[in-house]
Amino acid sequence: MTDAEWAVVRDAMPVPAWLEGRGGQPESYCHRQLVDAVRCLVAGGIAWRAVPADFPAWDRVNAFFRRWRDKGLVAEFHDPAARPGPRGVGP
Repeated sequence: MTDAEWAVVRDAMPVPAWLEGRGGQPESYCHRQLVDAVRCLVAGGIAWRAVPADFPAWDRVNAFFRRWRDKGLVAEFHDPAARPGPRGVGP
């Protein structure tokens, strides 16, 4: 994921509860890595358990994906109007 693509996606991410004083603990995984892992799965058409070793464990990636899906973020990530142009270049 390019820096320009991440800038768009990062703004759509929910603020973690612990940063808003609602309790909980800091998350142990980088959201950019998790998004990259999901993109890798989708692009390669591979199973969750086949997540490459350089990404977080498949069950963590799947848990974050389900949380984002339930909040409607996955659809937002796929909305072409919300994404920059090819290779992260703006419209």
